[in-house]
Amino acid sequence: MRPLPSDAMDPARGKRLDIGHFGLRDADMPPHEAGAWDPRALFACPSNPLEIEIGSGKGTFLCQQAAIQPESNFLGIEWTADFWRSTADRLRRNKLEHVRILLTDAGDLFRHRLADRIAHVVHIYFSDPWPKGRHHKRRVVQTDTLTHFHRVLAPGGELRLVTDHAALWQWYERHAEMHATLFERRPFIPPTSARPGEVVGTNYERKFTRDGRTFNAMTLVRREVQPTPRLQSSPPTWKSFSRHPDSSPT
Repeated sequence: MRPLPSDAMDPARGKRLDIGHFGLRDADMPPHEAGAWDPRALFACPSNPLEIEIGSGKGTFLCQQAAIQPESNFLGIEWTADFWRSTADRLRRNKLEHVRILLTDAGDLFRHRLADRIAHVVHIYFSDPWPKGRHHKRRVVQTDTLTHFHRVLAPGGELRLVTDHAALWQWYERHAEMHATLFERRPFIPPTSARPGEVVGTNYERKFTRDGRTFNAMTLVRREVQPTPRLQSSPPTWKSFSRHPDSSPT
């Protein structure tokens, strides 16, 4: 694969994007031989709570929430290089030193790289619903990823889920019920950066609101159970994506 440049043009704005030290790639992580990776070491205050967002798009939630929550560190995970670059540039311009955006596959990251009990919150907002039955295995929430979310979350940590897609919501509800021993389901409370009447306040939500769509949300709180799974040693044969392919970025 050709190396990605550290800067590029934003075709929508005609401006040059600069990822600075905010945009990370797989090559910026320690090698596999080094063992499980703890991304809290990226930040000036590694003891601060860590929140991870899967599918950050152009970074609307990350920027909004991080700006009013400086006491936490944030790691966004994005699969699309253009969105990753745009988010990194946005973080740089807003001087959000307690936020990083990583260009990688989220499923692989949780299964194979992340250390245990490091995150206080995992956010999954408007994930790709993969509506065709043969593609359901590509949805972010699966039996195995839920066990790894549980492993990566600290005691009492939260997995926060929001979608506009009815079939994906049924999938979430079914998996939450199947894994009730791992997570306690609770009502979703909007983040403090959301505008009045919003669930989260991403670009997706604002676009879908104009389209008249409805939203469903839940919070799954980590239960303390044993044992937790170990990191998987071999990669899966497919890639999980994190976002609607037919709509604007977060």
